[in-house]
Amino acid sequence: MHRRHLPATLALALTALTSPAFGQAGTPLNIGIGGAVTSIDPHFYNAAPNNSLSMHIFDRLVERDATAQPYPGLAESWRVIGETIWEFRLRPGVKWHDGRDFTAEDVAFTIARAPNVPGSPGGFGGFVRAIEKVEIVDPLTIRFHTARPHPLLPTELASVAIIAKHAAEGAGTEDFNSGKAAIGTGPYRFVAYRPGDRTELARNDGYFRGAEPWSRVNYRFIGNDGARTAALLAGDVDLIDQVPSTDLARLQRDPKITVAEVQGLRLIYLVMDNSRRGEVPFVTDNDGKPLPRNPFDDLRVRRALSLSVNRTGLAERVMEGTAQPTGQWLPPGTFGYNPAVQPPAFDPEAAKKLLAEAGYPQGFRMTLHSPNDRYPNDSKTAQALAQMFTRVGLRTEVEAVPWASFSVRSNRQDYAIRLSGWGSVTGEASYALVNILGTFDREKRTGASNSGRYSNPALDALTARAAATIDDKTREALLQEATKLAMDDVAIIPLFQLVNTWALRKGLGYAARMDERTVAMAARPQ
Repeated sequence: MHRRHLPATLALALTALTSPAFGQAGTPLNIGIGGAVTSIDPHFYNAAPNNSLSMHIFDRLVERDATAQPYPGLAESWRVIGETIWEFRLRPGVKWHDGRDFTAEDVAFTIARAPNVPGSPGGFGGFVRAIEKVEIVDPLTIRFHTARPHPLLPTELASVAIIAKHAAEGAGTEDFNSGKAAIGTGPYRFVAYRPGDRTELARNDGYFRGAEPWSRVNYRFIGNDGARTAALLAGDVDLIDQVPSTDLARLQRDPKITVAEVQGLRLIYLVMDNSRRGEVPFVTDNDGKPLPRNPFDDLRVRRALSLSVNRTGLAERVMEGTAQPTGQWLPPGTFGYNPAVQPPAFDPEAAKKLLAEAGYPQGFRMTLHSPNDRYPNDSKTAQALAQMFTRVGLRTEVEAVPWASFSVRSNRQDYAIRLSGWGSVTGEASYALVNILGTFDREKRTGASNSGRYSNPALDALTARAAATIDDKTREALLQEATKLAMDDVAIIPLFQLVNTWALRKGLGYAARMDERTVAMAARPQ
């Protein structure tokens, strides 16, 4: 599939090394990340910190480069051998970390397990939903049978980490966290995982692409923005992601620091509860009594919320120029972006009129939930939104909690309205349409990350039609139509798209990734 994409701005022109140790034998790389890793199990949770870490230990059949373009991974090649049959030829000679051979049996086992991980708060079923049958032709050839033509299958499989059948059969997520089942083919081996603190990795000297320059990687979670910057400046870490907007200008001026950045694929947006018809937790009238019906079922209320938001103000003041206001989930230039869908105007008076029409002339009260350690300025954004909503009569309080707790409760539908994020790592529109806007359906494997349980059968049908369309031009037109349908219905409330930033010690280069993955494989001594 041909896809347009934005050019990446890679900050790789660096001066001489400050430390001769970079890249030499025995050199570790210390990374400080702003988002918490919740499991080593690569199929447990489709969240960026988990996926970033997974890329060190596990490989995929198809990989993506810094600009979200696919290239061969554990599969050397793939082709359509019938309208509904994809054949993948696997790379010979690949070894698992314990020395055993990688084969098609491991791929078949992975496809069966990925959508069925117990307790997953948002899994990977959407990526394998089209596969109806897996056929092992020989140890290095596998075929995937689909019910109808599915041109996106290689793109989708680029999100599914391949695991070892002999290590993971019968294993649970806790076995990955202990290291017992964390046997991969990737460039680094699992050493230790300390939840809420760090993961330690050791170089895989037998990696099929060649050994990495770093003997060890210490992958540390540093949720506090100031502490992350301080760790970099003190030399405790060599590289940080999610550079705080308040520190960005200072770090750019520091001769000991280099900043790498690129327009990202991450949308920050609001999710409203659509799982209930009656009372909704954290929503009451102005006297504190529960409302008899879910106000978010009413399109007028959803539109009022959207019109209450000053997106430009959020991007310029809260995000300090590190985000772009948006009215959809993809940036311009990507496959399926609809130029007719612009950011909704900031119009608080129109919002008040819509609320009155919906039966809430005096508004109501609600709590906006947000993580406080996952996205840049997440809790600050929530506080700004609360002020905007309160001005139109929706008296809003904010409860910001750590990501580890937020993600579980959000996916249990514990919240009325919440701040969330979605990175369309495939660089095209169907990824969000299937996973966060598609009706939640375990059997069809759609809506895996649809925490608000929004459902629109017309949108589902249009998404399915686009996914089965071979011609790129026709498929993109269908995706653009689906984008407009979803945004006209205010399925979610897009706020802004992030610019991805990393800061690193002088003497180190980083290939800034549109998918915001923070990986040791993108870091190189200069």
